[in-house]
Amino acid sequence: MTQRYDALIIGGGHNGLVCAFYLAHAGLKVRVLERRDIVGGAAVTEEFHPGFRNSTASYTVSLLRPKVIRDMRLHERGWRIIERTISNFLPHDGGYLKLGGGTARTQAEFARFSAKDAETFPKYEAALERVAEVLRDLSLKTPPNAGSGVRALLAAASQGRKLAGMDIEAQRDVMDLFVKSARDFLDSWYENDFVKAAFGFDAVVGNYASPDTSGSAYVLLHHVFGEVNGKKGTWGHSVGGMGAITQYMAEACRDLGVEISLESPVAKVLVDGKRVAGVRLESGEEIAAGVVASNAGPALLYRQLVDSSDMSPEFARRMDHFKAGSGTFRMNVALSELPDFAVLPGRDVAEHHTAGIIISPTLDYMDRAFTDAKAKGWSDAPIVEMKIPTSVDDSLAPPGMHVASLFCQQFAPVLPGGRSWDDEREKAAETIIDTVTRHAPNFRKSIIATQIHSPLDLERKFGLIGGDIMHGHMSLDQLWAARPLLGHGDYRGPIKGLYMCGAGTHPGGGVTGAPGHNAAHEILRDRSMLGWLLG
Repeated sequence: MTQRYDALIIGGGHNGLVCAFYLAHAGLKVRVLERRDIVGGAAVTEEFHPGFRNSTASYTVSLLRPKVIRDMRLHERGWRIIERTISNFLPHDGGYLKLGGGTARTQAEFARFSAKDAETFPKYEAALERVAEVLRDLSLKTPPNAGSGVRALLAAASQGRKLAGMDIEAQRDVMDLFVKSARDFLDSWYENDFVKAAFGFDAVVGNYASPDTSGSAYVLLHHVFGEVNGKKGTWGHSVGGMGAITQYMAEACRDLGVEISLESPVAKVLVDGKRVAGVRLESGEEIAAGVVASNAGPALLYRQLVDSSDMSPEFARRMDHFKAGSGTFRMNVALSELPDFAVLPGRDVAEHHTAGIIISPTLDYMDRAFTDAKAKGWSDAPIVEMKIPTSVDDSLAPPGMHVASLFCQQFAPVLPGGRSWDDEREKAAETIIDTVTRHAPNFRKSIIATQIHSPLDLERKFGLIGGDIMHGHMSLDQLWAARPLLGHGDYRGPIKGLYMCGAGTHPGGGVTGAPGHNAAHEILRDRSMLGWLLG
């Protein structure tokens, strides 16, 4: 091995960059190894057709932790977020629902469908915010690690203090959100199907499950603990696309001396005895380091990059059965004009064009999409969220033209009957286009070009096993101290010096920066303890 570093980061996604930044800030010599020719992982902006750029995987911002933004000085470097005027627009046969724009406005929307639901909304909003506030606090804390004795007990007591301090109604809400299905949870609050769907959509984002699946209510909650520009629960558009975030993060890393190597895929994590020794690249180059942190998901890390002989048989068995595969199908389209919705006509920019446009009118619709996906690969009426960033950011397309993200749920990670996504991806894309066109009749004819990412494409391009944008199911058995596995919820793997810093660890998926932040904290804790022990 000709080169040696204090720490190597496998994968230059946003969490890998965050981890590298904090390690370098503490004085470590750090190198990031990115497989692709662009840094950023799934948070990238790419030109997919001449003159048309878009966030080609992740597409909207809210969950990125304010501490990470401040520490990396992202706003000072030039990063801007444009807040959504309204959060979501949900067209359905004969009508539509708008969500967001303030409590009073949302109540007025709900009142068109149910006076009771309009009255209920502020109470629901307050209940979710109480729980979300606890999640925000826990997101930047390392979970107590099972089997770690007194230290784990102290951490559990500390982190459980806020939960224990809640009144009994709030504790009941916590229990409901963690164990109930999204339908059961929403049925306990609302009566109108369209209102329930407005919230239920969040429960199936990146979650290959029905809204009737136990535990799906938590995924709903996971999507509401974010904030934009200091406003809690808000979502926004990253000017320049999501790649702007990771480009500024890379700049912050380089300012501290971090080396970022592109087109440097890791083939194997090298282990000497029971300690990590470095990595071997696919080129054959070996790089030495006493610390290796993987931004790749646990399924990829332990099934492909770590030799089974370097793990215990029991750990290897459990990681072979770690649940990954989110059923996400992702498209980008270049458009000659804006969608003209039958229920809200107009091709000039209006507030509904700037929102998340969700085609998923009821919980029953979502359930059918999932059951159809299991039976035949995808539904004839899939779940589609469209975001049109050029409605607020004209830097992404030629004048007068647009780009749209189509973020689609419930497409089987592995197709039934032995079929391949290589053969079926175009058919699925046509179904998605048909679905949008049913609501906006000009949509199909306005398409200039498409970029298609099936679950298999997402795996090949971004290293997302099963197309899983969360790096693993967000189910109760894979959350908090059990993410990715009970006994390894503290960002440490079974090999000394090998850490996990990606979304397969607490607090999970989304562009949060929290796993990278927390993993760096644990790496530095271990190094300071080692230095103390060695005197």
